[in-house]
Amino acid sequence: MLTLINQIEGSLSSGLYFLSLYTALTIPDIAGALGSDNGIASGPKYAFWFEQWVRPRFLETVLDSIPPEHRQHVKMDNPLTGEDCYHFRCSLLHQGSSQHPKSQFSRIMFIEPSATTNIVHYGQLNDALCIDLNLFCREVISGARLWLKQAEQEDNFIKNYERFVRRYPNGLTPYIVGVPVVG
Repeated sequence: MLTLINQIEGSLSSGLYFLSLYTALTIPDIAGALGSDNGIASGPKYAFWFEQWVRPRFLETVLDSIPPEHRQHVKMDNPLTGEDCYHFRCSLLHQGSSQHPKSQFSRIMFIEPSATTNIVHYGQLNDALCIDLNLFCREVISGARLWLKQAEQEDNFIKNYERFVRRYPNGLTPYIVGVPVVG
């Protein structure tokens, strides 16, 4: 799991924004499944995990940008709910669309890093939501790292992680030997 998280960071650093976004959107699915009794992803598990581990990171991002003496006055909620993120994930990963009929937003757009000197992060423009791609991915990464520290000790994670995809640098016996495989 840590390798996947690290590779999202690497893809962001390399300017591979589609890969970064698509992969970041899968983290709540994977984490929700790894932490569950049956090891299977679902919409409610995705939304719950996003609400617990990613959505709160928005306020942390905002507070980090404000001088410490003003932080106690800031009260903000991330407008992207776990359910809306799940809908966006479904429309993007399955239809290649930024619009989902069940979303509260007509579309969700991500602004690439360094595209402008202004940062628009979870800004609502009419009925669309505009999100800074780098900050979103980093919030998912941060949430995943926090979750992973806790989850690695839990029985469901330990049980389900046995089936998690890995890189085998010398192959995977008895199938392939001597060459790196992911499986």
